[in-house]
Amino acid sequence: MASTRAKPTLPLLLALVTVVIPGPGDAQVSIHPREAFLPQGGSVQVNCSSSCKEDLSLGLETQWLKDELESGPNWKLFELSEIGEDSSPLCFENCGTVQSSASATITVYSFPESVELRPLPAWQQVGKDLTLRCHVDGGAPRTQLSAVLLRGEEILSRQPVGGHPKDPKEITFTVLASRGDHGANFSCRTELDLRPQGLALFSNVSEARSLRTFDLPATIPKLDTPDLLEVGTQQKLFCSLEGLFPASEARIYLELGGQMPTQESTNSSDSVSATALVEVTEEFDRTLPLRCVLELADQILETQRTLTVYNFSAPVLTLSQLEVSEGSQVTVKCEAHSGSKVVLPSGVEPRPPTPQVQFTLNASSEDHKRSFFCSAALEVAGKFLFKNQTLELHVLYGPRLDETDCLGNWTWQEGSQQTLKCQAWGNPSPKMTCRRKADGALLPIGVVKSVKQEMNGTYVCHAFSSHGNVTRNVYLTVLYHSQNNWTIIILVPVLLVIAGLVMAASYVYNRQRKIRIYKLQKAQEEAIKLKGQAPPP
Repeated sequence: MASTRAKPTLPLLLALVTVVIPGPGDAQVSIHPREAFLPQGGSVQVNCSSSCKEDLSLGLETQWLKDELESGPNWKLFELSEIGEDSSPLCFENCGTVQSSASATITVYSFPESVELRPLPAWQQVGKDLTLRCHVDGGAPRTQLSAVLLRGEEILSRQPVGGHPKDPKEITFTVLASRGDHGANFSCRTELDLRPQGLALFSNVSEARSLRTFDLPATIPKLDTPDLLEVGTQQKLFCSLEGLFPASEARIYLELGGQMPTQESTNSSDSVSATALVEVTEEFDRTLPLRCVLELADQILETQRTLTVYNFSAPVLTLSQLEVSEGSQVTVKCEAHSGSKVVLPSGVEPRPPTPQVQFTLNASSEDHKRSFFCSAALEVAGKFLFKNQTLELHVLYGPRLDETDCLGNWTWQEGSQQTLKCQAWGNPSPKMTCRRKADGALLPIGVVKSVKQEMNGTYVCHAFSSHGNVTRNVYLTVLYHSQNNWTIIILVPVLLVIAGLVMAASYVYNRQRKIRIYKLQKAQEEAIKLKGQAPPP
């Protein structure tokens, strides 16, 4: 909107001129004042005088209204009114046959009739040039009139208006829009500087206009949603975009199959997102277009994706019996639906994919708690999907008790703490007791805090359940203190006897050795004597 100001009533500024009286015989016309500075529409008195002494005709030429106020023999006083623009009134005289004239300069000043900042764009993109346009209508003198473009109180540009006062003038200035300009007020101010004429600096400000800026990233909204939707499930649709400004002004929404599902949008400092939870039903088309749309300012960013809806039931896995006795036959059957195929688990004879697989096995104790796994595969939009079922077989079998479960020989020190590890296994879990053969005394299974001598003996460990029983002999030897003493008493004499025998054998050996050496020496001496008594040849 343009801003207007009423024209103030200001004093008329006149430039006084001294009129020189000509000498005799010379005629000269003069005008007073020679210069005048007044507001537009104002009035001024102009005095025309002459030095002519006879036959004088005196007048004033002007385009403005004039009234002759007073006159004398050689002067006239006029009043000019409703002066609209700069002009030069002319005093003239006819003195006999001589004509002469003198002119004055009237300068008119006026405030602009309107000052308007042209409308700003509804939205201005950050980083783009914004041209501010200030429209000035009227105002004079233009040489002393300037236009100032403002952002808030900050001066962006000051330029002279120039041109003719009757011609509207547009002052422009270009700025680079930024995020900081969002919500900023821009305005235009005119300044008419009449201080050189002894007046003041008069200003007039346009109505401020608020700017809204926006900024968008180079990317499009991101869809974080699976491409496949399964009937009977609840799927989360999520779309987001980061790096935009102002995020609070943005609108983001999801469309699925041309419909807008119930959704929730979130705006943070520089990002927005939309979330929808969708119940996938049989009524859905097999393919659905999904759109994420972001609107900010006059811009629209969009991401599209095609979703595939499928129906995939889990395979049906059955065992003829979930709990059987050892040796019984069990039939395992796996069936797939909705066009899917059964994929056999490892350990089963390979077969081509088929809607149904069945096989039979003889249950053994090793099959107890065996898990049977059935997997169905379905191809949807070039992807293979799998669903699984698992069942566990329980086999009932009698107790098991062997060397690894229960050692057959135990030797314990009297008074020590020991643990009898003897545990049978089976299904159902068997109970077990260990009784001494001689008197049926119980041997505790587990921790024995203090071993006693009377625990010594042979025990029969008996494991039993509703599916059978098994026994195992366990021999327990208890070492006690008196037994240890007799052992020492017996061992000492035996060791002494052995030592004596060893010494006697050593003595006999050495004596016989010395006798053999002595006899050998005697034989050598006799041989030497016989050699010396023999006659020469």
